[in-house]
Amino acid sequence: MSEQNERDLAQEIEKAIQVTEDYGEEQIQVLEGLEAVRKRPGMYIGSTDVRGLHHLVYEIVDNSIDEALAGFCTEINVTLYKDGSVEVKDNGRGFPVGIHPKTGRPAVEVCLTVLHAGGKFGGGGYKVSGGLHGVGASVVNALSKHLTVTVYQDGKIHQQEYALGKYLYDLKVVGETDRTGTTIRFLPDIRSEDNPEGVFEPGITFEHDTLRTRLREMAFLNKGIRITFRDERGEEVREHNYCYEGGLKEYVKWLNRHREVLFDEPIYTEGLKDGILVEVAMQYNDSYQDSIYTFANNIATPDGGTHLQGFNTAVTRAINEYGRKYKILKDADANLKREDVTESLTAIVSIKMEDPQFESQTKSKLGSGQVRGVVDSLVTEELSTYLEEHPPVAKAILERCVSAARAREAARKAREATRRKTVLESASLPGKLADCSERDPAKCEIFMVEGDSAGGSAKGGRDSRFQAILPLRGKILNVEKVRLDRALGNAEIRAMITAFGCGIGEEFDESKLRYHRIVCMTDADVDGAHIRILLLTFFYRYMRPLVEKGYVYAAMPPLYKVTKGKFEQYVYDDDELQRVLDRIGREPKPEIQRYKGLGEMSSQQLWDTTMNPETRMMMQITPEDAMEADELFTLLMGEAVEPRKQFIQENSDLVKDLDV
Repeated sequence: MSEQNERDLAQEIEKAIQVTEDYGEEQIQVLEGLEAVRKRPGMYIGSTDVRGLHHLVYEIVDNSIDEALAGFCTEINVTLYKDGSVEVKDNGRGFPVGIHPKTGRPAVEVCLTVLHAGGKFGGGGYKVSGGLHGVGASVVNALSKHLTVTVYQDGKIHQQEYALGKYLYDLKVVGETDRTGTTIRFLPDIRSEDNPEGVFEPGITFEHDTLRTRLREMAFLNKGIRITFRDERGEEVREHNYCYEGGLKEYVKWLNRHREVLFDEPIYTEGLKDGILVEVAMQYNDSYQDSIYTFANNIATPDGGTHLQGFNTAVTRAINEYGRKYKILKDADANLKREDVTESLTAIVSIKMEDPQFESQTKSKLGSGQVRGVVDSLVTEELSTYLEEHPPVAKAILERCVSAARAREAARKAREATRRKTVLESASLPGKLADCSERDPAKCEIFMVEGDSAGGSAKGGRDSRFQAILPLRGKILNVEKVRLDRALGNAEIRAMITAFGCGIGEEFDESKLRYHRIVCMTDADVDGAHIRILLLTFFYRYMRPLVEKGYVYAAMPPLYKVTKGKFEQYVYDDDELQRVLDRIGREPKPEIQRYKGLGEMSSQQLWDTTMNPETRMMMQITPEDAMEADELFTLLMGEAVEPRKQFIQENSDLVKDLDV
């Protein structure tokens, strides 16, 4: 059912049910049954892999956050237990436990067993909410092997248990209490030998860091809420406590913690206009990229939307007006563009409103038209005032923006030089590129190969019908430390841009991409890893859609070849080597060949181990979280040395064997 159909149906039911300002049983509106969830879980949680698994937690946490947004919840506790279950506990009002007027069943049971039943339809229960239009709790229940809900309300403790979405007994009172809130503990229905009918893919489990990152984000976005995350699965209990009274200001400072900033305290504004609550924090740093993240009702909108449009317009206008007023921008100067004023800017734009409109089912882009003007006016006023009251900071910001504009113009000229074409299209491709004959990009792949020796082996071993080879000489420029105009001066970077054909930055055009598999094929050693991260840094900063849409891969060449009599096997890491040796026996002693580089392999070996689609292993590079990826690239490849040194020290135990 589309979002529009859901809204239309909700409005029809609202006409038949009297909605009051109290959050009670009569506001739990029933839209349709729950049967389809187990049959097509991907429609409701996106997938049945580890992403879908985590989505279950997010849905229940979102319910608690909605209680907080309504002003009734201050604490949320999330606990992972050894048996694989998860508990989400809050101190909100608690699910309504009275009898629902339309079904004759307790309202909490209706919320957990009927799809599209919840207080988020009709406008009386929640003015602002995230989640999946009220389907969250019921979907989690349907996809759980077991779920227990405990409601603390009106001095009593109410409890009910469910299995695969069906209640095991009627809601009952199990004790007395002086608190309020809801606790939900559920065990996801994961497929296994003992549970062959399970929904989720076998072997998956909750990832500590993934949940920690999401819960920390929720605490930043909702200032003052205390979120505790406890993981009891390991030998030692891990616990994190998040509470940020400064909200987005603290979020921006946290994002910039590995960078030098132009001023200490982020510029901050918060305002309510036309029923839309806007909160914005921003701060310039010493990088050459922008890091702007947007949210609508706590939902990340990675593709931006009207709130981002309003923010960009406001920042561009306010800085241009200040520059003109104080003659920093001369009459002959062109106006600064959006990309000039947002370079090196870290910002969070968060809006909260009733019934936000999104441009897609995934909610990745906000479409509510009225948001643009509200964000624009509030940010323009705040930023203009800030610049007037902080002249030295304003001058530093303007100088940085003017410098970015000059670099942009230099980059434009450099880009034009990289895409000049002669009469024949092929004549404009890099001379060292060994291209493939296939012209359908979906069937083509290009290998970025380290060094001429490995490049020769790769050219000899490839299938020239669909595999192209681009040898790279040495280590490319670290683009984290330079602007685009400098990056375009690097011959290897220019060769990649020309070979890919899709352009970079603002001019990136996915339809012109010549290869749908871009493979970083480097040596399986420290230098190879360094070259790979340099390539990934370039892709992420200037061709980010390549990474986000799954076009980028890392080849996985073997480290060893083990031979014993007629037995022969390629081995990809030290742990696998030990398992192979245990299996074949260490006496008489097997021959172990260690590959120091791709160039040591023959063309046939390279094809057999690393390039043949039938036998190779490749790792697809996809950033699970853009903000975490951005932070990691800044940490590992940026100017600041001390944070990188600390990171290496803290993670040195992860390196088992290091070639020095």
